[in-house]
Amino acid sequence: MKKVKYIIILIVLGGIAYGANYFIARAPIFTGYAAKDLASWTFLTNRTQADIEKHDLSFFPVNLSHNVIYPKKKEVVSTFLGMAKQVAVYRPGLGCTLLADANKDSVMQQKMTEPVLPTDPDTIYWPMGDKMRDSIPQGVDLQKLNAAMDSAFNQGNTRAVVVAYDTIFMRDKYAKGFNKDTRILGWSMTKSITCSLIGILAKEGKLNVDAPAPIKEWADDSRKKIRLEDLLHQSSGLQWDENYGDISDVTVMLYHRANMAKYVINKPAVYPPDSLWYYSSGNTNVISEIIRRTIGNNQEYWNFPRKVLFNKIGMRSAVLETDASGNFVGSSYCFATPRDWARFGLLYLQNGTWQGKQILPKGWVKYVTTPARKSNDQYGAQFWLNKGTHEIKGYPDIYYCDGFHGQRVFIIPSRDLVIVRMGLNSEGQFDFNKFVTSILAAFKN
Repeated sequence: MKKVKYIIILIVLGGIAYGANYFIARAPIFTGYAAKDLASWTFLTNRTQADIEKHDLSFFPVNLSHNVIYPKKKEVVSTFLGMAKQVAVYRPGLGCTLLADANKDSVMQQKMTEPVLPTDPDTIYWPMGDKMRDSIPQGVDLQKLNAAMDSAFNQGNTRAVVVAYDTIFMRDKYAKGFNKDTRILGWSMTKSITCSLIGILAKEGKLNVDAPAPIKEWADDSRKKIRLEDLLHQSSGLQWDENYGDISDVTVMLYHRANMAKYVINKPAVYPPDSLWYYSSGNTNVISEIIRRTIGNNQEYWNFPRKVLFNKIGMRSAVLETDASGNFVGSSYCFATPRDWARFGLLYLQNGTWQGKQILPKGWVKYVTTPARKSNDQYGAQFWLNKGTHEIKGYPDIYYCDGFHGQRVFIIPSRDLVIVRMGLNSEGQFDFNKFVTSILAAFKN
């Protein structure tokens, strides 16, 4: 009996040791998530710590983090049992970042200096401003539209819905605690913004998407064959694991590295470029680094999204956040109001023009909506294609930005519509097909 007792004790102790090691190894990941998310929601919106922790940080194991906000220092510290300390700091114009192993003083010196335009949106008509027209376009069934928008708030923790018809009509609705001025994290919808910045540089003749990616670290090995287009198409062939449920390439990159692009650039190639489609946030952060190196000046780089994109289309609220090295986290971290996400969709609905000015290159919309090889028609260049995903039945021309927790910007050229839905749901908790088709039913052909 004593022998059996000792064996049981050893098994229990072994289980405790395994569990302790399991959580200790993963703690910097989930405390990093908690610190970064809490900091961004705190300093970019008016939400309270209690509300953020109750909703956005309530899932295991992130909810094991102990979080402290320091308002005067504009930072958040998260720990697990006094260990795995992660610190996130805020900089005006560049949002929040995890320090990881970076020097705080150097991180705090990063800033965005470009003025935010327009300065008087309430006096400017939609879509450049927030002044709305009184007239309802012919063919819009307002009763059906309101009912369809209302129904979206009965499922999936919907936070906001915006419906924009052409550039002349817009309706929006918000959950309690959110309004037209509340920035919401787009998560991977940020990839589509990063892609747009590449398009603008291509329009200026500074980048060629067909050329090898300008990464000097790849010049002497097989990775020199990776084109910028392969990165845009998620077909780089770089070693990568996009698994958010454990320690993986993507979670280490986002929550344990000061320089995310460097982490990805150092990855080996495991497949020839353009031979395999695999969704990778790492690819997009290499693209962010390419933008930085192409511009060649940190201050101009930090000002670039606002100067060439956000200000041009009235996205006053948009904040594209950097990592601690100063590189935009182009894969994941753009906060903007739902109206501003709709403005971004309208830019694409209008083939890259805005109030008569060509913002994106001619042909860019066709480029990003052409299916990447090996993607089964579900992905173009940093945009998802309904043609292959079939998320919305009967509308193969739809393409969309897609972010974690159910963020979507649907662009529907055949109906002159942009539909934005933002929420906090797990996969399958929100019926996007029913939502979009019910809105479409409110607009006569």
